Amino acid sequence: MTTTTSLDVTGARTSEAADVIGGARERIDALDDRIIGLIQERMAVSAVIQDARIASGGRRVNLSREMEILGHYSEALGKPGTSLAMTLLELCRGRI
Repeated sequence: MTTTTSLDVTGARTSEAADVIGGARERIDALDDRIIGLIQERMAVSAVIQDARIASGGRRVNLSREMEILGHYSEALGKPGTSLAMTLLELCRGRI
């Protein structure tokens, strides 16, 4: 029977590095959980906006607003930010 050590799991070459990596991964996991929760909250808020817009006779999607969001993410995160924003927009409104 083989046992997996923290060195094997982290790819570190020392136990000190493995400890740092393990702690940092725990923080990343916690951050990911928060990010997922925020995305779910964003989806719910977006649904409220879409419902109000449609109920008032408007369109489901406001393209000028989406362009603002794309620009904001692009400015903050560069080209990958645009991809991230597109994914968020798709999650929040579905494909157009």
